[in-house]
Parts: sequence; C-alpha cells; structure tokens
Amino acid sequence: MKITLTGATGFLGGALTAALRAEGHELRFLSRNPGGRPNYFAWDPLAGQPPEASVAGADAVIHLAGEPVAQRWSPAVKSAIRRSRVDGTRHLVEALTTLSPRPQVLVCASATGYYGDRGAEVLTEQAKPGRGFLPDTCKEWESTADLARALGLRVVKLRTGVVLGKGGGALAKMLPPFRMGIGGPLAGGQQWMSWIHLQDMVRLVQWAVANPQVQGPVNCVAPNPVTNKDFTRILAAALHRPAFFPVPGFALKLLYGEMSSVLLESQRVVPRAALDLGFQFQRPELGEALSDLL
Repeated sequence: MKITLTGATGFLGGALTAALRAEGHELRFLSRNPGGRPNYFAWDPLAGQPPEASVAGADAVIHLAGEPVAQRWSPAVKSAIRRSRVDGTRHLVEALTTLSPRPQVLVCASATGYYGDRGAEVLTEQAKPGRGFLPDTCKEWESTADLARALGLRVVKLRTGVVLGKGGGALAKMLPPFRMGIGGPLAGGQQWMSWIHLQDMVRLVQWAVANPQVQGPVNCVAPNPVTNKDFTRILAAALHRPAFFPVPGFALKLLYGEMSSVLLESQRVVPRAALDLGFQFQRPELGEALSDLL
C-alpha cells in the first residue's frame, strides 16, 4: 500500500514506521522539519493544507501528529495542544477533498482522555465523553476527523491509553525513581490505568489500516487495565525494587499544575471494538508486558 504518515518521528510513529517498512509498504511522511530526507514533505499543521504530492495516490493516511500533552499547561500550551489536533486534522482532511482517487482510510490518533475521570466505570467505545479540557479536545478532534467520512473515506479513531515501550514514552519517565527504589503509588493509587504494550499498539494501527470492517472509535488499550497501586506493585516487582514511597496528589498538582489531571484521573477502558472484531493481543497482561520490556 501507499501510506502517508504524520508524526513519524514520535515514540509511536517511529515504531510504526519500522513495522510498515518491514511489510513493504511505500511510505511518505509529513513533518515540520523534513531535513531533505527522501519521501519527507514539509508541513506545518497550523498553517494550512499539506502539499498535494504528499497525499496524492495514497491508499491510507495515518495521522499521529500533535503537540505533546505531557508538559505543564499554560493557556498558550493548551491552545497549542488543541489547535495542533483540531486545526491540523481539518487541514489534512481539506487536502483530501480535491484528490481523485482519494485514500480508502484515514486512521487518526485520539486518546482515552476522551472519557475523562470515570472512577471504576468500565468504558467501552460506546461510553459518553467526559468533561474538561482533554475530553473536549478529543471530542472536537474526533469530530474533525469524521469530516473525511463525507469524502467517502473509512475513518478510524484510535483512543490510545498509556503506551509502554522501550526507549521512550511513559515507561522511560517512570523507570528512574523505581530503579532507585523510591517509586510508589500516585495519590493513593486507586485510579485505574489503561495501558498497552507498544508492540500491540503498532499491530492495532496496522490492523485498522488493513481491515475494511474497522471504523469509528477503537480503544487502543490492553484488555486488562489495572489500578495505579497495582501498576506500581507489578513494575516494582519486575525491577526487583521496593515501591513504598507514595506521591501525594497535592505534590503532583504543585509540580505539573492542571496537567496533573492526566495522572490522577481514573479511566478503566477496555478494547471492546478490537476484541469483537477478532484482534488478538500478544501482551494482554501487565506483568508479562513489563517482563518483556525490562
């Protein structure tokens, strides 16, 4: 297939690029800094549409680009997070309107932040959105991606949880304190965490591209979410370290401000759409996933 990809230099994008190349797909990339690399096209998602040559003839478009959420939120940062996703997606969809033929599918990133803070409620793709900055951003982001449906594209929205992989992402930030023996649960640890092994995340994206029956929201999480307390215990055991230094919620709020909500909110998300359509997770259990990664 001919595939156009945004966000290829990110943690997920890099792993996905390697997997797609291994499958023999013809790839083109949209990037703010193409740097003269072959098959890379310059695109500022906020400035306007990408070059026509970057999407013409594509069978699929995978859109992962967006301003990082894991930073202290100021009004300017929140605006950049929202605009990079909503405006960037709109400009990308607009670029597809004049194409003939058009891509068959748009696979667009989203996040489990769509659901907001939901306690122990089990959340499938049919659950309603939550309230707050991230749920509102995800809802608008997904609605913008859905504009491509009017162009005849199949649209898949990847509601991604905490992606665990080597060399980056959430796990790289967690490991230093745990390896020093000063890790511990966050704010009591009762909040649910919906996680996924990077390998399964990449496979889910490939599966979404290849299978015509996959459309709409897809929860990209392992089928067995855990509480933060259990996550802490399992990670410490995998590292053979203690984990009895709890981090109080007020300390997280002082350190990260409003962004601390990402760490404190509870989302017990299950991948109902993927399971119903026959997707098989290779790392469904956290202990097995962490053992593989560590």
